[in-house]
Amino acid sequence: MSVSVATGMATGPPPPGKRKEIYKYEAPWTVYSMNWSVRPDKRFRLALGSFVEEYNNKVQIVSLDEESSDFVARSTFEHPYPTTKIMWIPDSKGVYPDLLATSGDYLRVWRVDTETRIECLLNNNKNSDFCAPLTSFDWNEVDPNLLGTSSIDTTCTVWGLETGQVVGRVNLVSGHVKTQLIAHDKEVYDIAFSRAGGGRDMFASVGADGSVRMFDLRHLEHSTIIYEDPQHHPLLRLAWNKQDPNYLATMAMDSMEVIILDVRVPCTPVARLNNHRACVNGIAWAPHSSCHLATAADDHQALIWDIQQMPRAIEDPILAYTAAGEINQIQWSTTQPDWISISYNNCMEILRV
Repeated sequence: MSVSVATGMATGPPPPGKRKEIYKYEAPWTVYSMNWSVRPDKRFRLALGSFVEEYNNKVQIVSLDEESSDFVARSTFEHPYPTTKIMWIPDSKGVYPDLLATSGDYLRVWRVDTETRIECLLNNNKNSDFCAPLTSFDWNEVDPNLLGTSSIDTTCTVWGLETGQVVGRVNLVSGHVKTQLIAHDKEVYDIAFSRAGGGRDMFASVGADGSVRMFDLRHLEHSTIIYEDPQHHPLLRLAWNKQDPNYLATMAMDSMEVIILDVRVPCTPVARLNNHRACVNGIAWAPHSSCHLATAADDHQALIWDIQQMPRAIEDPILAYTAAGEINQIQWSTTQPDWISISYNNCMEILRV
């Protein structure tokens, strides 16, 4: 995969020891969710969530042993239902507690120490035994005290976290609802904060009504529809460009293409990436470059695109990797931008790009 000479993408030294381009980890179950840690002292650490068709699922924290070149499971803990998303606190300076959040029936925040334990369970439907499953969430990079969740009950909720001082073994983290809004006409499938306008108040969501909508926490009385799928196909995922908040990418259910949108030109895609030959499952923007994007699909392919020439058509990816199965997740490491991770079946691989 390391064919990056002509791409202008950062390449740093691989871990010492065996200088490999690909490292592989096999989990004891199908890997469904995955996320890189962003702490500077935990370079090759990822959290993996299981997909098991029963109540008891698992989350595993693995890290690369740079001496042996093998991934080691550091801890495994039980999780009710599969995690729809898993995400480490976006704490690139390592100043907050080492926290991990998961979504499923509720939003849970875990503290990772010698053992991993639950810090708080956030439920905004206190009046009912029924909980509407959370489809996804996002953790605000500018203010890690903010998390936003999306739900099948058509709402998005923005949570405020409080991180307290250590008093005995009392949980250090608590949370409260800052705002809840009906975001779509149908289920909401994904939510993501934008770096625009200071990076704290703007977020977008996608859902089963086929629209991408943008919100501002300071003006919640109205939202902006950035895009609507012409056939009203549900939109499953969205991802903001990490360097240029004018651009975001989304994909429709059962679609083989990724749509790039420019918020300055609503409703008309600026590019369509359509080299995949089966359903696209994942999108990840480069953390360090405004013009590189990774996509992954059921055709076993992980592709990296250079979108510099937009609005001219983008014909082909600049890099391609074929995995041994249908890729359901792709993530780009924030702290080490020459590494991406993919998952398929029960395997997670990190690839040097």
